[in-house]
Amino acid sequence: MVGVYFCERKAFAYGIAMSGSGIGTFVLAPVVQLLIEHYSWRGALLILGGLVANLCVCGALLRPISLKEEEALPLPVDSECGYSTTPFTSDQKEMNNKDQKNIKQRCMHFLQDYHFLLMPDFLVLAGSFLFLASGCSLPFVYLVPYALDAGVSHHHAAFLMSILGVIDIVGNITFGWLTDRRCLKKYRSVCYMAAVGMEGLCCLLIPLLRTFTLLVPFSVLYGYFDGAYVALIPVVTSDVVGTACLSSALGVVYFLHAIPYLLSPPIGGWLVDTTGTYTATFFLSGFALISSALLLCILTVVRHCQRIQRNSLSKVSTPEACETKQVEFYTAKVL
Repeated sequence: MVGVYFCERKAFAYGIAMSGSGIGTFVLAPVVQLLIEHYSWRGALLILGGLVANLCVCGALLRPISLKEEEALPLPVDSECGYSTTPFTSDQKEMNNKDQKNIKQRCMHFLQDYHFLLMPDFLVLAGSFLFLASGCSLPFVYLVPYALDAGVSHHHAAFLMSILGVIDIVGNITFGWLTDRRCLKKYRSVCYMAAVGMEGLCCLLIPLLRTFTLLVPFSVLYGYFDGAYVALIPVVTSDVVGTACLSSALGVVYFLHAIPYLLSPPIGGWLVDTTGTYTATFFLSGFALISSALLLCILTVVRHCQRIQRNSLSKVSTPEACETKQVEFYTAKVL
């Protein structure tokens, strides 16, 4: 929907749209803690389920820009009896041919909408998103347990998530606005890779932070870079597949984004149970995020080298064509 309404300030618009997740993290972190204390975890889950059910109402408010008017098709009317007759085709073969044409048209539309699945650039981007989601989901799940294990109180541990949520909102809005500037608009992919890489670096350093005072800067930095990359996911996807296929591509991207969110937390919990510490879990998160950034970096470097090679070949072929034209001109002049 954002891509349909906004073209000029796309990153800024996506940043504002995505800031709702940060607001939820900020508000729900202490609220969930209070719900668990008063209603136990079962009651807290029931209340949260009721809140999430309101998304159905919010989804009903998303309407297209212009509604299609229903076309009224006139039916032939018998002048003698005054009743309407429904057109009927007796030839069954003609109806079957129409059905086959409709099926072919639907298949063609499907292939046109999802042809980007065969693009090498999009496949690399999809792999990068898988690494990204594998890494970014773990700190949201294990930051509070890690803080409690380090001796931080329950309320201070929940406050860390509130800090992360607030700074996530700031990262969504400010980073989207910054990358829409003319000087940075060409380098939005580089900014995205830098944000993901810095997020991974924060995860690698968290085992060294064992107090609330040291964990606050982690929440600030991680929250900002998490909001920064979230605002640029649709923009980076649009740069790869184009605006025509953006809605279909984002559907695939967010589907791929959801798979590691389902699998990574149990893997992180297994690592905690096996090793007895949270170090391996946060290392897994950090290396996954850095791998995501490196994968896109390699793709960018390869495409840049190919572009330079094409430009050099075009420059070499241009003088040869000019020399050929000059020889033909002088030959014609002598004759």
